[in-house]
Amino acid sequence: MGSLTEQFGAIDIYLFDQLLKGRIRPGMRVVDAGCGGGRNLAYLLREGYDVFGADADARAIAEVRRLAAELAPHLPANNFRVENVEAMSFPDGFADVALSSAVLHFAHGEDHFHAMLRGTWRVMKAGGLLFCRLASDIGMEGRFERLGGGRYRLLDGSERYLVDEEMLLRATADLGGQLVDPLKTTVVQGQRCMTTWVVRKT
Repeated sequence: MGSLTEQFGAIDIYLFDQLLKGRIRPGMRVVDAGCGGGRNLAYLLREGYDVFGADADARAIAEVRRLAAELAPHLPANNFRVENVEAMSFPDGFADVALSSAVLHFAHGEDHFHAMLRGTWRVMKAGGLLFCRLASDIGMEGRFERLGGGRYRLLDGSERYLVDEEMLLRATADLGGQLVDPLKTTVVQGQRCMTTWVVRKT
């Protein structure tokens, strides 16, 4: 079987939690919206999931295609596409699961954030699951410098689009979704906050 790292790669621990809960099962069609080089995909590829991905970075897509060719050579290279999240070419209602891990907080502003979110939500079928990890101010309210348009400068000097609890609950309702888990936020040593948002498309 090999080491845990060989089996699961650098998977997000909160995505691993969804696997343990049985919400993401072999055979499901998974779209990773903003997949990067595929850090969350190694286990899914190896275990027979029907995996797709999109990222605006051509080098990242080349890397995830190499990973897929190694772990799931039956999957077409075109499953992984150089595309912006808000304009993915996958059909409506395509996926059982959509992943958005450390993607939405790179939005340029409020309109861009909602465009990326709608683009990700669109590809999910009814009953599908959205797993999202993104930066927030939950637990560190008022600690970040406001730059405008929903963007803030964090204490480590980076700039991110930040959400708060009210925004995520409102977005859940506006999308016609239902929270699967309560919102969970990790405060990273007084520097930044990362929130896990898991929603079922009803």
